[in-house]
Amino acid sequence: MSSAYHQLLDATIQHLEGLKTQGVRHVDVSPETLRALAQPPTNSFQPQVSSVQPQTTPELKTENLRLETPPSPGKAAAFAALRARALACVKCPHLASSRKNVVFGIGSIDAQLMFVGEAPGADEDEQAEPFVGRAGQLLTKIIQATGLSRADVYIGNILKCRPDTPGQSAGNRKPTADEMTTCIPYLHEQIDLIGPKVIVALGATAVEGLLGKTIGITKLRGTWKTYRGIPLMPTYHPAYLLRNQAMSEKRKVWEDMLAVMEKLGMAISEKQRNYFLKT
Repeated sequence: MSSAYHQLLDATIQHLEGLKTQGVRHVDVSPETLRALAQPPTNSFQPQVSSVQPQTTPELKTENLRLETPPSPGKAAAFAALRARALACVKCPHLASSRKNVVFGIGSIDAQLMFVGEAPGADEDEQAEPFVGRAGQLLTKIIQATGLSRADVYIGNILKCRPDTPGQSAGNRKPTADEMTTCIPYLHEQIDLIGPKVIVALGATAVEGLLGKTIGITKLRGTWKTYRGIPLMPTYHPAYLLRNQAMSEKRKVWEDMLAVMEKLGMAISEKQRNYFLKT
């Protein structure tokens, strides 16, 4: 067997061990993947590590798993090694002691589009996956409205651990500047490995953590910035749209996404252009 095959096998084992440490006891694998794994390895095919996903992602359909263009074994191995380091991180002892899970990120490691939020909430800490609560469900709908799926993009946060809330039984708090500075090197490595063509920063805190801007998301949203040499679009966090469901606010976020689609060279239908416009 080739050294590349062994590299990818090692990466797969690391990925599954990481899932095991999160409490995952079952993973869904598409029938196509199982058939492919049953075949002798050749130079023309390598199993795709990222096609094995936890059972906690019901919206990820097996038909969206693309075996035709798997990531390179070296890239998959590097990403698995990065995940393993993040899962074992204790750089912030107060966060490490209070978390249930490290929320590393999810999606395609070859994604052209990457979404970055601020930090996991209670639902994300429980399921070890970013954006799975109400705000995450809305983000999924926004992604689907562009014609993509969660499997096509990559979703992560600046912080990999939920900010602790001592003395509180519910609610979340904003990450501190020190916490973001400590954790953001993991995100930098994710960005550098994925190499997205566009990044979307979700909410004021994510923008502050990435750009250091504190002038307010209202003034920044909809204006292209650059982060690590990549076009970055600041927009409202989905949680904001849950609090303010005015059609005008939904339209602002959608206009930001239309700009993202145009930057990526995606086809935009007339129906998509008219979403959330007054009739």
